[in-house]
Amino acid sequence: MDFKDIGQKIKQLRLENGLTQEELANRCELTKGFISQIERQKTSPSIQTLYAILEVLGSSFGEFFGDDQEELAVFTPEDFYEKTDEALQHTIRWIVPNAQKFEMEPIIIEIAPGGASFSDKPHSGEEFGYVLAGSVTLKVGNRRAVCNAGDSFYYTSNKPHVLENHTRETCVVLWVSTPPMF
Repeated sequence: MDFKDIGQKIKQLRLENGLTQEELANRCELTKGFISQIERQKTSPSIQTLYAILEVLGSSFGEFFGDDQEELAVFTPEDFYEKTDEALQHTIRWIVPNAQKFEMEPIIIEIAPGGASFSDKPHSGEEFGYVLAGSVTLKVGNRRAVCNAGDSFYYTSNKPHVLENHTRETCVVLWVSTPPMF
């Protein structure tokens, strides 16, 4: 951010907070004229004054001077990583590269007839799945549920859990874990 943009950004934050220049000035123990000069880039606030203004506006130095672009990532099949486990008869596609650095990790798992996912031990977190094709048996602790194409499932990961395919067709599941575990 260019320092001459400070005034414009303060004005934007003030308006987003529904404050007039006078209301902002009163809350910061400043004058309306001084706020007006800052917003019109006629003067610059001291660090201490800027801190007070940002505090009133619900912002911090990091947010204020950081890149305000929201992170957006798009991945194509060329970005995916795929691994097949012959013993368990499944293929996993990691559809978000390096997802371990994020809050959640989505995968697509294809389980052949008679196959299964890894049997996961209890851990902290939550998991969500959506059956894209076929049918799969979800086992969480002592409970079992059959999920068909179009069904979704959700559970906390504090019990052993596994997906098993007891059918004659391959099942495909979009599976999301938080925190990343796959």
